[in-house]
Amino acid sequence: MTPQIQKDYVAILKEELVPATGCTEPIAIAYAAAKLRQTLGAAPEKVLAEVSGNILKNVKSVVVPNTGGLKGIRAAISVGIVAGEADRELQVISSVSPDRHAAIASYCKETPIKIVCPDTPRVLDIRLTGWAGQDEATVHIANNHSNLVLIRKNGEILLEKPLAVSAEDGLTDKRCLNLRDILDFASSVDLSLVQELLERQIRYNTAIATEGLRGNWGANIGSTLLKEYGSDIKIEARAWAAAGSDARMSGCEMPVVILSGSGNQGMTASLPVIRYAKHMGADKEHLFRALLVSDLVTVYQKAGIGRLSAYCGAVSAGVGAGCGIAYLHGADYDAIAHTITNAVAILSGTICDGAKPSCAAKIAASVDAGILGYQMYREGQAFLGGDGILAEELADTIANVGVLAREGMRGTDRTILEIMTA
Repeated sequence: MTPQIQKDYVAILKEELVPATGCTEPIAIAYAAAKLRQTLGAAPEKVLAEVSGNILKNVKSVVVPNTGGLKGIRAAISVGIVAGEADRELQVISSVSPDRHAAIASYCKETPIKIVCPDTPRVLDIRLTGWAGQDEATVHIANNHSNLVLIRKNGEILLEKPLAVSAEDGLTDKRCLNLRDILDFASSVDLSLVQELLERQIRYNTAIATEGLRGNWGANIGSTLLKEYGSDIKIEARAWAAAGSDARMSGCEMPVVILSGSGNQGMTASLPVIRYAKHMGADKEHLFRALLVSDLVTVYQKAGIGRLSAYCGAVSAGVGAGCGIAYLHGADYDAIAHTITNAVAILSGTICDGAKPSCAAKIAASVDAGILGYQMYREGQAFLGGDGILAEELADTIANVGVLAREGMRGTDRTILEIMTA
């Protein structure tokens, strides 16, 4: 492992493993809204929200935390304007107290908020314009959830960045990712460089999963799995990941550590590995290194897919979790490469039809595929290159998945949006 690879991989982890309160698409809108109010110096009297289709899809059905149970774009805008702390980025509404709920609901109901979905080459695109008295301001976020590209007030540019199409705009180039270097990095990196990130991932994601199993959240996929199928570790791994999503998709105010811009992916990549490590009695160092494998394998797949897509991101994270679990069992390169190939063959093509309670069930299925991918290898079984989208080389299979998600499912994405907005 070269010093440059280590530097790049640590930078990727610092960019990806960040805390967020609430589903990241409505939180990105709330962040833009808080910036809009901050720029105007007052709450806007009316708002124009121009959002891409994938933003609309991922905000429509999810409860926005700290709003008293409100859903959708209007709710995200309202909480950001009324009570958001713009400088906290993806934790913009993490400290909203219940006594603000009435004001948020009132603003949401009484303020003219026009929502349009313009044609844009960017799958993540949020542009809010607001008016207060004689003042007008615009805030624009593009490509990733906290990437401000424009702030303007009364025609004066306060912030402007070149507007790219790439979802990786401003982030470390992920073309450096490959499985051999990921495993080398995970096995040899000085953990002091990443320990704080991983400890926070373990702490935050375990806490919300615990709440998901304890409380009545969403469709209660996590607790249903444990009730109906018992406490086998394979079920436990699926249940804990699903339980975190149960809580998060239904408005739980607890933060999570996200991955590839997604809390669901952050929980899917981490919680099964955490539960397996506990079950096996693995020490903290072994757990940390297994999490590095899971997190980076997930990002490796997602780099070619993009942050938002018609391809369910939980699949990539479930594959990552399978690799982290394999690493805990002492798996080498060949075993983990086959884990990826096997798992990808099982669930690739699962659609993303927005953030909502059913995400928890897709997470459970994705973790199952990741675990099965490794178990197949242990039994000497494998799906082969040339079968469907699988290639002879792992890197080519990963590339094929990216093409499938970006190009092949573009029409699927449009159709999903048409169905959801009909």
